[in-house]
Amino acid sequence: MSAANSIMRPRTARGRTTLNAVAVAVALVWVFPIYWMINTSLQPTSTVRVEGPAPVPLEFTPEAYLGVLADQSFWTALSMSLRVSLLAVAVALVSATLAAVALSRFRFRGRASAVVAVLVIQMIPAEALFISQFRMLSDWGLVNTVLGLSLLYVGTVMPFIVWMLKGFVDGVPADLEESAMTDGCTRFGAFARVTLPLLGPGLVSTGVFAFLVSWNEFTLALVILSSGGRVTLPVWLQGFQEGISGTDWAGVMAGSTLIAVPVLILFSIVQRRMARGMVSGAVKG
Repeated sequence: MSAANSIMRPRTARGRTTLNAVAVAVALVWVFPIYWMINTSLQPTSTVRVEGPAPVPLEFTPEAYLGVLADQSFWTALSMSLRVSLLAVAVALVSATLAAVALSRFRFRGRASAVVAVLVIQMIPAEALFISQFRMLSDWGLVNTVLGLSLLYVGTVMPFIVWMLKGFVDGVPADLEESAMTDGCTRFGAFARVTLPLLGPGLVSTGVFAFLVSWNEFTLALVILSSGGRVTLPVWLQGFQEGISGTDWAGVMAGSTLIAVPVLILFSIVQRRMARGMVSGAVKG
């Protein structure tokens, strides 16, 4: 037995070393675009435009960041992105929570078909809906408005959020709500006091998903916000394309880095709850 163990130990050590090496290689591939973005944003615009960004630059300058921060259109686009994303997250979470509770707690005709429909709708390409969505918002007078764009984002993220939150609601025993109603709570009171607090990790993880989709979406924002200087941050980045002069890549990378800052702050705040929520939702769903 000891001889077998002595043979297995080197093999196990080599296997772990190989896995560690593969993990490091994958991490480097994942980190490299971030490094290249920050690296390019810190190099002089003239150098990047003429010679291209150096892999290991010898000269750093904050001119690209100062140019972005001094641009009033950046702050206007930031305000628009925040309003659209936060409104979309709020409406989507409230609507999806109610839909998830209905699909999980109530038995009604067509319930199974509704669950399947949620998944099928998620598979429809967004491009196939552009014309109908634009005409719908035009009829409602919501083209080029925060509310109109937010409603489209709600429709985009709703199927996934409903499906995931249903798994969380399924994981909360209905007996807890029944016990609360026995003690005098209404059905809504039992849900608000018992089930809703237990859905916290799920609400956080799905809320972050909805925020990321709304924050980074480009095509719908380009189509719906068509006039009046109203743009979201991804559309605002187009401004660094200077026609025949080329693209100001240092400005693009500086703007992209600043766009990522709110997302990093959000992740740092909800990281633990989100990780726990994603794992729990996968197990319960």
